[in-house]
Amino acid sequence: MKNKRKAYEEKIDAQLKEWNAEIALLNSKADKAKAEAKVDYYKTIETLQGKHDKARMKLQEIRTAGDDGWEDLKTGADNVWTEVNSAFQGAATKFK
Repeated sequence: MKNKRKAYEEKIDAQLKEWNAEIALLNSKADKAKAEAKVDYYKTIETLQGKHDKARMKLQEIRTAGDDGWEDLKTGADNVWTEVNSAFQGAATKFK
């Protein structure tokens, strides 16, 4: 059970790092964009950062949960991950 939990935490942590890199890339693109596009970039970045923070908090909840309780939190975390992943995919498509 602990190995499954550890693997799940590592997977989520890696995804958070990837999303963090994508936010940094969008910030870089926003800095180079024209004034009109900057507003759109920064709105999207703000939304993504909020979702990223929500996902990070879910991971923290899983890390601090007891061995029996983490499975219950996993379902909620999976739902958050789906939501966040969708937002990042939408942003990637929007700013290609």
